[in-house]
Amino acid sequence: MNTRALLLGGISALLLGGTMVGCAANGGSLASAGDRSGVAAAKGAATNAGKAQTALARRDGGAAIGYAEGAVALMPQSAEYRMLLGQSYLQGGRFASASQAFADTLALSPTSGKAALNLALSQVATGDWQAARQTLATQAAIIPALDRGLALSLAGDTAGGIALLTEVARSPETSVKVRQNLALSFALAARWQEARVVAAADMAPGDVDARLEQWALFAQPAAASDQVASLLGVRAAADSGQPVALALNPARVAPGVPAQAMASADPVEAVDAGRVEVASVPAAGFSKVTFGPRQEVVQALPAMMLRPAGGAIKLAAASAPAAAYPVKPQATGSWYVQLGAFESAGVAKDAWGRASRRFAVLAGHAPNGMAFKAKGEDFYRLSVGGFSRSAADSMCRQYRAKGGACFVRQGAGDMMAQWLRKPGVQVASR
Repeated sequence: MNTRALLLGGISALLLGGTMVGCAANGGSLASAGDRSGVAAAKGAATNAGKAQTALARRDGGAAIGYAEGAVALMPQSAEYRMLLGQSYLQGGRFASASQAFADTLALSPTSGKAALNLALSQVATGDWQAARQTLATQAAIIPALDRGLALSLAGDTAGGIALLTEVARSPETSVKVRQNLALSFALAARWQEARVVAAADMAPGDVDARLEQWALFAQPAAASDQVASLLGVRAAADSGQPVALALNPARVAPGVPAQAMASADPVEAVDAGRVEVASVPAAGFSKVTFGPRQEVVQALPAMMLRPAGGAIKLAAASAPAAAYPVKPQATGSWYVQLGAFESAGVAKDAWGRASRRFAVLAGHAPNGMAFKAKGEDFYRLSVGGFSRSAADSMCRQYRAKGGACFVRQGAGDMMAQWLRKPGVQVASR
């Protein structure tokens, strides 16, 4: 797809454009060493770095990786060369290795917003959306809002991304890039009317439909890496991580390498081999859950005003709400299949959209949710249920067989998901 060309120099420009490497790299930690080996190492690293940059310029990721790894091996404490290594891994489609390289860069240069943003996007590409959102939250002060907003949307928090970009779009700092990132975020949230209005603020009417068609394809990736790979114009490659010899801290677990995908649970009681695991008490934590592409969700669209620079105010009219899911008759059992726990209902909604599109076993079932606290933090539990024990076991088994992560438990205050409730409906928590 040609989505990359339609982003108007947006977030992709920060991924591969303008590494930190330059003449100053030669004056890093080894430049002051008086011994010959230190001088030789610095000279060799600079030569390798220059060759890596040349390879990147001609989009030869494989060659760039080899030279950049050579530079880092000679000067492992250089943030500039670690950044170059991460950029090279991105060009080669090696997103797990890129995550490691950018994490190391950030450890050596904690104020590098480019490293922080690239780390988050590499984590998105590996499917570790939870880690990506944590990176974006932790490093919010050093990542520009217009880039952080779109990155949040790519990481599954479209509500957070839209809120952040809307604030910037309404401020004096608004720009074409801000509005296009906002429009794409609306598209990722399947809020197509608003995406159209915002995109049209800076485009000829005849071009808007073509862009929305591109975004419709972009919003339905077949794999976790598809969207970031599309932004970069690269192909994802098999990747087991960067060489151990290059690790800044060998004991540290790379944040961009997905942990085992599973829905977290408290103590699990053993059952016979014919059944899946069942949690004896409600889940109290969470870990990463890997879901498939987003699914368009029909919902009410609140009015929104945007003022393009030098232009008239654009108003997106609200549409009437419609049923989002063909829901099966309400079940009456007390068993539930938990699909995961997330930072907020908005993130859970995005996860449900991905899962319901990817896993046919969820077809026709309405999502349930429940807010809870764990270790002083708020989370939102996502489940489907009201089943008999055998029916819940069967669903979870089918879900796992297709690559999903779940566990079976009894009800713990599960209720209709927050985003499906009618306005004004209040449900008491347990």
